Amino acid sequence: MTERRQVVVIGSGPAGLTAAIYTARAQLEPVVIEGEPSSTSDQPGGQLMLTTEVENFPGFPTGVTGPELMSQMREQALRFGADLVTAKVTKVDFSASPFAIYVGSDEPTYLADSVIVATGARSLMLGVPGEERLLGYGLSTCATCDGFFFRGHEIAVVGGGDSALEEAIFLTRFASKVHLLVRRDSLRASKIMQERALANEKIEVHWNTGVLEVLGESKVERLAIVDTVTGAEAVLEVTGIFVAIGHVPNTDLFKGQLGLHDNGYIEVGVGSRTTVDGVFACGDVQDHVYRQAITSAGSGCMAAIDAERWLEGQGH
Repeated sequence: MTERRQVVVIGSGPAGLTAAIYTARAQLEPVVIEGEPSSTSDQPGGQLMLTTEVENFPGFPTGVTGPELMSQMREQALRFGADLVTAKVTKVDFSASPFAIYVGSDEPTYLADSVIVATGARSLMLGVPGEERLLGYGLSTCATCDGFFFRGHEIAVVGGGDSALEEAIFLTRFASKVHLLVRRDSLRASKIMQERALANEKIEVHWNTGVLEVLGESKVERLAIVDTVTGAEAVLEVTGIFVAIGHVPNTDLFKGQLGLHDNGYIEVGVGSRTTVDGVFACGDVQDHVYRQAITSAGSGCMAAIDAERWLEGQGH
């Protein structure tokens, strides 16, 4: 049966759960559709579920694991009365209010007076052996998050765009040496970023280099690499690898429903408002710049307040 709700939150990372906490405390009785554990792009708890140590989230002076942080946020949302549903949204219809949310059925599962989209983004990965197993154990997709753990280490960054060069430069603050692995014989990054990276004495560029395998028992110990021109294979002794080949927002569900930027991220105007009145977006699904747990949580708060005020203005 179709259920009418004032607020439906799609996604359960830091943004979605923060939105749930705020809307629940405002007595809007939100339902949070968490996603499915088997889905790589719709994982309950978001990307933090794949993170071991989080040391830059305020309030945890000795650090906290990603899953533990998300578990505490989840418990907090439940405490204030949010309903959490472990399922995947298969379709939305934002053409008219109330908005239709489908969860694996031909009929709408929910009719929502307002919707908060917090489906996040996912890092593009290399797809090589050892990568998934050692993610969070020396293999990372976020230099800002994890660079501190590699003080004095030799590490590798994979990628040739602006993001990869930004990460490589940032990591020179901690690492003794940064190996930049580029599949081609040139960089895609902007000229100014290229100049900065190539001038940094801690960065060694490996041209025409691909990764074959991430090696190590319980943590990253070395990389198997290949010359993409000659096919010659070698081993690179590093204790960390940062994959920086791009991010993809989880917005397939909203194509044709919401305004999207050319890079696929949701367009937001003032605060968290999307191009559809009554639909709000927060977290990495609309943020391709900061991509931090704390900024996602902050934008989740913004979306909740925006939704609450919008509903009040509509007489709900």
